[in-house]
Amino acid sequence: MANCKFFSLMGFFFFIIFIIQLSEVTFSEAQKLAPAIYVFGDSLVDVGNNNYLKISLSKANFPHNGIDFPTKKPTGRFSNGKNAADFLAEKVGLPTSPPYLSFKSKLHKNDASFADGVSFASGGAGIFNGTDDTFRQSLPLAKQVEYYSTVFEELVKQLGSTEAQKRLSKSLFVIVIGSNDIFGYFENTDLHKKYTLQQYADFMVVTLKQRLQQLHGYGARKFVVAGVGPIGCCPGERYKSKTEECKEDTNELSVKYNEALKSMLEELKIELKDINYSYFDTYSLLLNITKNPASYGFVEVKAACCGLGNLNAEAFCVPVSKYCSNRRDHVFWDKYHPTEAASSILVDNIFDGPSQYSFPLNVKQLIAP
Repeated sequence: MANCKFFSLMGFFFFIIFIIQLSEVTFSEAQKLAPAIYVFGDSLVDVGNNNYLKISLSKANFPHNGIDFPTKKPTGRFSNGKNAADFLAEKVGLPTSPPYLSFKSKLHKNDASFADGVSFASGGAGIFNGTDDTFRQSLPLAKQVEYYSTVFEELVKQLGSTEAQKRLSKSLFVIVIGSNDIFGYFENTDLHKKYTLQQYADFMVVTLKQRLQQLHGYGARKFVVAGVGPIGCCPGERYKSKTEECKEDTNELSVKYNEALKSMLEELKIELKDINYSYFDTYSLLLNITKNPASYGFVEVKAACCGLGNLNAEAFCVPVSKYCSNRRDHVFWDKYHPTEAASSILVDNIFDGPSQYSFPLNVKQLIAP
């Protein structure tokens, strides 16, 4: 009789454990607001793709990068900790989409991970090919979309066409790119001669539209597109001026590009009626932060936290660099990239911020059933 009671209690115990585990799984699934996130872009959202490019000089896989990351180690993110891609994934209830190149050689061994999202973002990348000439190697947007096409094909093989399309239609396609193209314009005298600021901005947008159309052909329906920030106010641009003020011509091109981008997205929505998008006005929010830093908890808006020389902006963050003790005080981690704290604020507004910054929908509205 004692043995019967023992086994009855054990059975009840295992039943309770099963119910708890089932609840945990159900809760975990319920926390996912979208099936997956596919990320395209540059160093602002690169989570390690460039680590796998052998000759690229555009890498962040060394100290002091990652000093505030959970592992306290550099990961390839151009940040003291997490970047915007990490924070957005957290908001959506997903793990950070892994870098595509981390398992490119295992396409037929690790297909399941594709269904949960992948990052194609690469430091130095631009809308145009060749924006990384200074740093020799990255994945330009055309190559990122090409790699995504292979992911799409694998998902169709794995899930079937109907199920793959259904899953992708609910997933987020994040586009954060354009800064390197703008920097490239001012570094290339041939581009000056060939295009006015407006012509170049329009050319950027026409090219980006083609890439978005390609992604639509491969199942993308929900786009999160970030405008370019006031990159003339980055430490890497400010230090070039004796007054340390923002570089106005760089900001002017950013504004022209953003305006053209907003118009293009409106047109694309008319042409492709089954898409929806969230445009994030990075420019306005970052400019507001630099003008009213105390309102956002910042003290330093001009100098980088980590670097060398004037404003810590004459070199990127490298092992011999000095870095600030309180990273939360700084908007910029290095000469061009935001700190973890600044990235967190940006994503708060991308996800459920006001229409002042995210329109016609914020991401929370975009992924609503």
